[in-house]
Amino acid sequence: MSHVALESVFDVTAIRRDFPILDKPLPNGLPLVYLDNGATAQKPRQVIEKLVECYENYNANVHRGIHALGDRVTTELEEAREKVRTLIGADEVEEIIFTSGTTMSINLVADAWGRKFLQPGDELLLNEMEHHANLVPWQQIAHERGAVLRFIPLTADGRLDLSALDDVLTDRTKLVAVTGLSNVLGTINPIGEIAAKAHARGSLVLVDGAQSVPHGYVDVNCPQIDFLAFSGHKLYGPTGIGVLYGRRRLLEQMDPFLCGGNMIRRVRKESSDFADLPSKFEAGTLPVAQAIGLGAAIDYVQGIGFDAIAAHERQLTERAFRQLNEIPGLKIVGPGVSERGSIVSFTVEGVHPHDMAELLDRRGVAVRAGHHCTMPLHEWLQVTATTRASFAFYNTLAEVDALCEAIQYARKVFRLK
Repeated sequence: MSHVALESVFDVTAIRRDFPILDKPLPNGLPLVYLDNGATAQKPRQVIEKLVECYENYNANVHRGIHALGDRVTTELEEAREKVRTLIGADEVEEIIFTSGTTMSINLVADAWGRKFLQPGDELLLNEMEHHANLVPWQQIAHERGAVLRFIPLTADGRLDLSALDDVLTDRTKLVAVTGLSNVLGTINPIGEIAAKAHARGSLVLVDGAQSVPHGYVDVNCPQIDFLAFSGHKLYGPTGIGVLYGRRRLLEQMDPFLCGGNMIRRVRKESSDFADLPSKFEAGTLPVAQAIGLGAAIDYVQGIGFDAIAAHERQLTERAFRQLNEIPGLKIVGPGVSERGSIVSFTVEGVHPHDMAELLDRRGVAVRAGHHCTMPLHEWLQVTATTRASFAFYNTLAEVDALCEAIQYARKVFRLK
């Protein structure tokens, strides 16, 4: 059980004791200040121990073995699926499909839904802040099916310009694909308003929840969305496991994305009958231990509570904003604190983001630098790259201070005034 589940007050010191890597010094002897949580989150001891428990005590394949290990591992997997259902508010556990991650989940919808239902002239509505994983699959299927890509414009401060939504959302729009939280700008998108208008036009809505689900921003019924994709490793779980949520009626209409074992009911020489949900979309051997580990991660974050997580992460983001805005030549991209999650991307005049990240690393501060798989967004920002600090609930205010001090160190290295 998590230490913090027993605490009545949010205790970041107790939380940090659950993450072994945070207590290990770096090769240069400095403590780790891990601010790359938007790329992947660290794993609590409870998740690591669950993986070990699985491999040491009931390692077997699921849904196949008629023996004690097979029964136990199948039970554990399906319990994890139920935890995912509860986390996102889905109506039925069969609507939860395990995948390898957000990218596979979105590709599954683009292939299994798009290839079957898109017709020439149909429209897909996107925007320029999307991660490549929620852009390139739609480009590919649009080219194949003769569909048209349209884009919601952005405001000057990096929000979706909903005043233009009625102009770009038409009766030909078949699907709106939108991120819940931008992985660069930190923008929290108004999914409720978008979904209401999309559904009024007869369009489906897919939400890329890779950044939003770990912070508790998603309930698939409030607002009602049709598809949700997210990854376990950003939710303090293992790598190699992801989730696709889809409404039952949509999943039942779609054809399988991959074919092979487990996704069939009957195979004949010339044809096959597909299995019921969720097996229909889970061909082959699942990442079994990883899915079970994801269940443990969900237990962990729910033990802390998303309200407590949000409050702490807001403190971190507000402190970062105050201090970063005092650094000469530094520009934060995206909206203000009130409309963003715990992601802060920035540029510093005179220092390339890659150089900045390397110099911060010398001070033990781990951040991300580059285009963050959002090339169209960076073209819109008129920069080639940004430096990104992304916070998690185990980060401290002192680590925000360390980030700002390390940026000042980098400026001194480049002799900036």
